[in-house]
Amino acid sequence: MRLEQVRQLASDLMATMNSVIEGKPQVVSTAVTVLLAEGHLLVEDVPGVGKTMLAKTLARSIDCTVRRVQFTPDLLPSDITGVSVFNQDLRDFEFRPGAIFANVVVGDEINRASPKTQSALLECMEEGQVTVDGQTYTLPTPFIVMATQNPIEMEGTYPLPEAQRDRFMARISMGYPAHRSEMDMLRSHGKVSPLEDLRPVVDAATVCAMIEAVREVHVADSVHEYIVALAAATRQSQALRLGASPRATLHVLRAAKAYAVLAGRDHVLPDDVQAVLVPVLAHRILTTGETQASRRSAADVLTEVLHQVRVPVPRPS
Repeated sequence: MRLEQVRQLASDLMATMNSVIEGKPQVVSTAVTVLLAEGHLLVEDVPGVGKTMLAKTLARSIDCTVRRVQFTPDLLPSDITGVSVFNQDLRDFEFRPGAIFANVVVGDEINRASPKTQSALLECMEEGQVTVDGQTYTLPTPFIVMATQNPIEMEGTYPLPEAQRDRFMARISMGYPAHRSEMDMLRSHGKVSPLEDLRPVVDAATVCAMIEAVREVHVADSVHEYIVALAAATRQSQALRLGASPRATLHVLRAAKAYAVLAGRDHVLPDDVQAVLVPVLAHRILTTGETQASRRSAADVLTEVLHQVRVPVPRPS
């Protein structure tokens, strides 16, 4: 598939999603970027701002298999991965797939599940497979986990471990809508749910072809060096006690490729890297106590890192 086709299909996908998610084009753009970059998305914000609606809208916009998992304290790992059940007729065990066997998995309130259940997602998200009773099963492609969580309410929740957060390519916050967008939402959503009239824009095979095209986007060695330099700067920063992992560096590259395609280019610029850096890295790094006391967030530290690391300039031909 040509990159022009990818950009047009992605534009149609974003237009469809924007018809439901009022006044949040940047959030929608990030969600589509993560989809094309083969990543997973963590939507973190207060209740009632449309986290689950965003996940359901993306799922409805793609003609593929969709499963929703409502994470609760009593949810078992086998509910997610599947379980082997003895079949009386066959006199043998047969595997019954869990909720993770879908192209789009919507995980609602992921931090309400126990750490044991949360860890069931680790292999799925990183390797695209599930191992049950020593047998490995491959997950369908494309595969994306869109999880939501509420960072305010702490009672009855289990914070995501760093290993789990590192597997999410990007974290976004919905934020409150603008006045005009909220008025439009009352007029449209107050009558009927806009999801009911939503029609798929692409199917699973088309998304796979789009992902394959994004992989081939050209990245110069100077841009590779720029990404590595940014990651190294987070590891050396005095404001952080945990910098970006090598997996995070790879996710920055993939997200920058997808972002470049959405911008209509067949190559990655430093601008693309800068645009995706905060959504991709902010949830992975840990600030020091002094940084928190000075009321500086992880995003603030990353902004400082962007100013400190030299931006590569085009070499004259």
